Amino acid sequence: MIHALIHAMAGAILMTIRHTGYIGIAALMAAESACIPIPSEVIMTFAGYLASVKTLSFVGVTLAGTIGGVAGSLAAYAFGAYGGLPFLRRHGRKILISPRDLDLAHDWFARHGQSAVFFARLLPIVRTFISLPAGVARMPLAPFILYSTIGSAIWCAALAWIGLRLGQHWRELNPYMHGIDDAVAVGLGLLLILAVRRHRATPAAGDSDAGHK
Repeated sequence: MIHALIHAMAGAILMTIRHTGYIGIAALMAAESACIPIPSEVIMTFAGYLASVKTLSFVGVTLAGTIGGVAGSLAAYAFGAYGGLPFLRRHGRKILISPRDLDLAHDWFARHGQSAVFFARLLPIVRTFISLPAGVARMPLAPFILYSTIGSAIWCAALAWIGLRLGQHWRELNPYMHGIDDAVAVGLGLLLILAVRRHRATPAAGDSDAGHK
């Protein structure tokens, strides 16, 4: 059951990118930056692979990922600015958003201020949620967009480059693999397992709320 679900989710990501190209990359990255737990590592690495086989271009996938990331960040910023954070604390577990995820982003922003919006874009997990505390704090929009854009561009370019390099050496790796779909499915499965474990290990939402009152 779980194996079938993992393959279905991996297939959905791959199919979206294959059939919609840059638009699909932008849409998936927007969703990831808007706090929906879709791993950008899978999205951008596979996009980089497609660049290696000339289906898409490296510059194109990087731009698409960056634009999507900034758009999703603005949505999360608005959600935080207009009172959506309590809703996520109460109901986030239903979509694998744990209180610890939100607290981690909150603490990062509290410690590093506006620069956290840039540096958090280079870190897994935190990058997905950092826009929420920025919105709650009503960080000025211009620096928020600037830092989000630069950080997202670096992250997207790095992941796409990894996919590009893997694609260039795919013939060498092919005897040891059954194909890109299976490889991505395995990677996505590991990410999902880690997300579920982290989700189950965190305290109840009410306990987290009590710590921030």
